[in-house]
Amino acid sequence: MRPFVHSYAGYWEAAASPYRVRLVPTGRAVVVISLGEPFAQVRRLGDASPNSLVTGSLVAGLEDGPRVCDHPGGQEAIRLELTPLGAFRLFAVPMSELTNRVVELCDVLGPQTAVLVEQLEATSDWGARFDLLDMALSARLAHGPDPAPEVSHAWHLLARAGGAIPVGRIAAEVGWSQGYLVRRFTEQIGLTPKMSARVLRFHRAMRLLTREDANLTEVSAACGFYDQAHLNREFRALAETTPGQMAAGRVAEGALAL
Repeated sequence: MRPFVHSYAGYWEAAASPYRVRLVPTGRAVVVISLGEPFAQVRRLGDASPNSLVTGSLVAGLEDGPRVCDHPGGQEAIRLELTPLGAFRLFAVPMSELTNRVVELCDVLGPQTAVLVEQLEATSDWGARFDLLDMALSARLAHGPDPAPEVSHAWHLLARAGGAIPVGRIAAEVGWSQGYLVRRFTEQIGLTPKMSARVLRFHRAMRLLTREDANLTEVSAACGFYDQAHLNREFRALAETTPGQMAAGRVAEGALAL
């Protein structure tokens, strides 16, 4: 599953305490299987609509902006980070339908997913839990749709360059017109190539800023920003925060504690 699943994380709280985190774009899709207390709410920052109040086990598509999660405490869950191509294969829906959306897990993977969640809840051993999940994911991935080879190649070019590659060069590399690349890429990845490049560049900068010796000027240059002002604008646009706040905050798996 390595080409499809970026990471698994199983976690629980020994002491229940309410918390709020801001999730920022990472260029990955996320599945959260809730085994304990569910989220109080998961919403796009600034969105107060009832449709934003997804609380149980969930699927989150790729994002181009921040999302806020509130939890009452006592969380126990499994969190999967999926590559966009892996998410397309696992979910078997156009990823553009999930862009900037969080939906209930059963709405994407089907009602039979409730049985899997019940089995995971009833299993106390984390190794056994991951074995169950491995089998369920492997079975679904084996029958999922294959992304277009050109889209796969385009994504890998972007990912390897950390977003620092022109869309026109990608189109020439895969042999498609730029317009056709944008349409097919957006359908199967969830974001346009240009927005994907911005998110990947931002995510790389965020990782570099968590280092103790991080220097804003050096990070800007390493990630392909014109200057520090450009870096600041992108952090405001994609995460509604500043590089300094991100560097000083506790960031884990794309989550900034608030």
